[in-house]
Amino acid sequence: MKKIIILGPAHPLRGGIAMFNNRLANAFNDAGYPISIYSFSLQYPSFLFPGKTQFSDGPSPTTVPIHTVVNSINPLNWIKVGNRIRKDKPDIIVVRFWLPFMGPALGTILRIAQKNSNARVICIADNIIPHEKKPGDKPFTKYFLKSCDAFITMSAKVMKDLRSFDSEKPAKLVEHPLYDNFGDPVTAEEARRHLKLPQDNTILLFFGFIRKYKGLDLLLEALSLLRERRGEFKLVIAGEFYEDPKFYMDIMDEYGLKEEVILHNHFIPDSEVRYYFSACNAVIQPYRNATQSGVTPLAYHFEKPMIVTDVGGLASIVPDGIAGIVTHPEPKAIADAIRTFLATGEEAYLTGLREEKKKYGWDRMVNTIVSF
Repeated sequence: MKKIIILGPAHPLRGGIAMFNNRLANAFNDAGYPISIYSFSLQYPSFLFPGKTQFSDGPSPTTVPIHTVVNSINPLNWIKVGNRIRKDKPDIIVVRFWLPFMGPALGTILRIAQKNSNARVICIADNIIPHEKKPGDKPFTKYFLKSCDAFITMSAKVMKDLRSFDSEKPAKLVEHPLYDNFGDPVTAEEARRHLKLPQDNTILLFFGFIRKYKGLDLLLEALSLLRERRGEFKLVIAGEFYEDPKFYMDIMDEYGLKEEVILHNHFIPDSEVRYYFSACNAVIQPYRNATQSGVTPLAYHFEKPMIVTDVGGLASIVPDGIAGIVTHPEPKAIADAIRTFLATGEEAYLTGLREEKKKYGWDRMVNTIVSF
């Protein structure tokens, strides 16, 4: 059996990429591969991290060994970690890339780990071109990509971006697998009671950390166009602000949306995730731009229809009229999509959701990595 190392965030770091790596490690472990994770002791300096904390206080979601050793800003550490991985003699190093800032650290570690080694480096690229551009993005990304042997992307948009940097190395597109590690759904009644949400309204869920590119402001403006449906629905915003919340609060004040919006503006721990998805009737992603989203596989797992905008890879993952509704990233179009959903109800999408859901198993990701 090939020995595999995952290089990237893992428990106790929180967030979608750490969650993905934990689940991927379990999938390799279940398939019988010797597996360990090399994670970050320092992922972001505090002045670069917009949230309240980078760490989860919950139990580890995996029994796979996690080495918390990588310091993203210390070149001496990169040399030390690279040598340590090389001495582990992995056959495959699976590295996550999501931000050019990580390029120097990960690229250097991988170059050292590959020295006098047969290890193949397979990159799972969440983004190649970041949502929020900064000086140095291109050289940092180029430096990192040169250290990889092959690539997996989870959307056609990221594949296209990758090919603008590297047109020759092997690359495959594998859709984001389902997050099935948050427990089973509970009844809507139980979930709403647990979260103190109203029992009778249609509930739309905006889930995850809040940044400009996710289009929450577009959604709030869309709600202002649904005056005739007031009292019929509530929007639950569940996630931590990664920017000044005043911008969004001002929109709610301007349009008088306090009755329509229920704000849970804090990080949602793993143990609470299933309650939010069980409580809602639909998940809404009004993104301005996107590659793929970890929220989409969560919605599939809990069999909740989605209202998404036609940006990045979202429309290809959520077939319009089958698993949900695809619309344009502008307030009037989003408002029209919500009207359509209120008229049809979630039952109209359940058959399509369940059929689409079958495509997104973790075994496909494992098999693709090993096939390289």
